[in-house]
Amino acid sequence: MHDVSKRSDSKAFSPEQYSTRLRVVLGALLCIAVGLVAKAVDLQLLDDGFLEGQGDARYTRVAKLSANRGGIYDRNGEALAASMPVDTVWANPVQVMKSADQLPRLAEALNRDEKWLTQVLSSNLERDFLYLVRHMRPSDAQQVASLKIPGVYLSREYQRFYPAGEVTSHLLGFTKRYEDIGQEGLELAYDRWLGAEAGAKRVIQDRYGRAVEDVESIRAPRPGSDLITSIDLRIQYLAYRELKAAVQEHNAKAGSVVLLDVETGEVLAMVNQPSYNSNDRVQVAPSRYRNRAATDIFEPGSSIKPFVAAAGLASGRFHADTVIDTTPWRVGIKTIADHDGLRLGAVSLTTIIAKSSNVGMSKMALTLTPESMWQILNGFGFGQVTGSGFPGESAGLLNDPSHWRKINQATMSYGYGLSVTPLQLAHAYATLGSGGISRPVTLRRVDGAVQGQRVLDERVAHELLQMMESVVSLDGTGKRAALTGYRIAGKTGTARKAVAGGGYGEDGDHNYIVSFGGVVPASNPKLAAIIVIDEPNGKQQMAGDVAAPVFANVMAGALRLLGVPPDGVERLPAATIVQANIGP
Repeated sequence: MHDVSKRSDSKAFSPEQYSTRLRVVLGALLCIAVGLVAKAVDLQLLDDGFLEGQGDARYTRVAKLSANRGGIYDRNGEALAASMPVDTVWANPVQVMKSADQLPRLAEALNRDEKWLTQVLSSNLERDFLYLVRHMRPSDAQQVASLKIPGVYLSREYQRFYPAGEVTSHLLGFTKRYEDIGQEGLELAYDRWLGAEAGAKRVIQDRYGRAVEDVESIRAPRPGSDLITSIDLRIQYLAYRELKAAVQEHNAKAGSVVLLDVETGEVLAMVNQPSYNSNDRVQVAPSRYRNRAATDIFEPGSSIKPFVAAAGLASGRFHADTVIDTTPWRVGIKTIADHDGLRLGAVSLTTIIAKSSNVGMSKMALTLTPESMWQILNGFGFGQVTGSGFPGESAGLLNDPSHWRKINQATMSYGYGLSVTPLQLAHAYATLGSGGISRPVTLRRVDGAVQGQRVLDERVAHELLQMMESVVSLDGTGKRAALTGYRIAGKTGTARKAVAGGGYGEDGDHNYIVSFGGVVPASNPKLAAIIVIDEPNGKQQMAGDVAAPVFANVMAGALRLLGVPPDGVERLPAATIVQANIGP
């Protein structure tokens, strides 16, 4: 018992030992406290940016600053293409799934199936960015935002809208569905001009993803530039209406109309059938997207004759009253005769143009050297692009004269063996209307005079225009293109289309392509146009019955809209009253 007590006493601490240990513990606690205070002072007073940065890192993100793509306008300021504000709903799947009980409300606001929404979110948990709905109307998107579901966000975007729809679709083209990148037409041709560059900024957001404070600007947005086109939307509507009516009336496969300003080379209207609506392309076949007026080539038939006649006049060996025998003749193994058994005999070159004699044209053409005939045709722009800059524009086909044989030169004189686009043909007629000066075709509005290149003597051009007026006379093939009070210079063209396996179709095959090109007023041309109708399949199939009336209707409206005064009043019967067009 004594020994146990002694051992216990020996393990007891003395007061001095307790005092020493207490001081050590208190000193350690004091050091820790001082360290904590020092660290707090450092973080909150000396290095407060650290905590702020850590907090911001958890509630900041880089927000996109959308920029508006440039608008497209007609020459008078009417909108042809504009970017409308829309909202896109996107999500962080992990955050949204933490509030899975909110999915039914979210699906209803998005107008989506709940099962679809659940599957999409749950299968993309590794992502922190997922589109839910693109391009919602802002009013609908605000209903989504009002739910305040964590992980669901809105971002502002722009959607392209085309007010005139199918009337301007082939001309304007379109952009990608969810991106402002041009895909067709002027949207593609001027994509860099119209295109915008999005900006970026750093923002602080609340737990619902709403931006509550701008932190810094990273990159300022750059909006696109507006494009002012040469198009007159009033004339564009008029041309579209008349072309669509003609294609339907004659049960045709397709058609095109191009109308140019003779003095500037501006395209005032360019339309095609069949068309499509750029605002809704889901159900439209891509084959309808192409602008036939600039991309499709065809053998022009007799509508090429004025330009071959120009080569004859320029040679000095032919004039308007030069007589040519139109008796059928053979060139190589081919017999050339006029259409429908026409027998004119020996007639003037003016009559050959008015009646569209293939024999007369071929006999004149073969008196010319291939080089001189090619030079005139090439000067009018055949075999080369017009310079309009339209994507996919075709240069047509005009072979080098070194490859011509006599039969090639003969058939080319009445429109076979070369190919053109409607835009090329309209440009050629505009060049003729300007007195032989070729001006570049443009789809942008021109302010002021436009310099051109002379490709035909002015005297020859004026003589040829006078000859072409006979086409629209009562005895000409294009009499249905006549306009009351205006002198018209034009030419019909009815050509058979080549068929698979070579050669051309037979009578009754309905494989014609018909055209009418001309200028008005003939005394001082202001407008030039070409009408092309592909495979009319009704009772009437000739250019004078199908294309010429469209020319008359389009030009009548265009002349009235532009206030061009009549130049043929003296030719009107005494009982005819011409009413002046008085604008508002």
